[in-house]
Amino acid sequence: MPELGPQDHIVLGLIARHGPLTPYDLKAKVEESTDYFWPVPHAQLYRIPARLAELGLLSEEAEHGGRRRRVFHLTDAGRAELKQWLADPQSPPAETRDPAQLKLFFADLGDPGDVVALARSQTAEHRRWLEYYQSLETVIDPTDTARAISRARILRLGIMHEQAYVDFWDELAAE
Repeated sequence: MPELGPQDHIVLGLIARHGPLTPYDLKAKVEESTDYFWPVPHAQLYRIPARLAELGLLSEEAEHGGRRRRVFHLTDAGRAELKQWLADPQSPPAETRDPAQLKLFFADLGDPGDVVALARSQTAEHRRWLEYYQSLETVIDPTDTARAISRARILRLGIMHEQAYVDFWDELAAE
């Protein structure tokens, strides 16, 4: 079996969590969850399930009438793959592609005021994300125990991440 990438595990995980999904449903689930820290192009969400079905990790059920939607179900092999991936404590290094960090790296080649403007802009942007994540944290359904714990953990990481960015850029703007 070919090595699976993060986007494959996103599809397996979302179907494991929510039950059978169409590619359109997957797109909606990604937009409300993993898209904040691991975006997947929408076109891929139409290709990945079919490929995972070919590998035996998902099964496909096609509607015969109407819109002829394709609904994907997790197979036992897919569940085993997901469990194996989750059990592996190793992860590749994080990928950071931050245009603001790129500008900061080359800031010595521009005007000093450019750094201050960049820092203020980034402070505002990261403050918006911080407030957004904090608002998401307040609406976690505590009765949905497994999801609530998982969601609270990732939101806590997002909040800490954004707070660090706000603190850094705010300090840089003040220098």
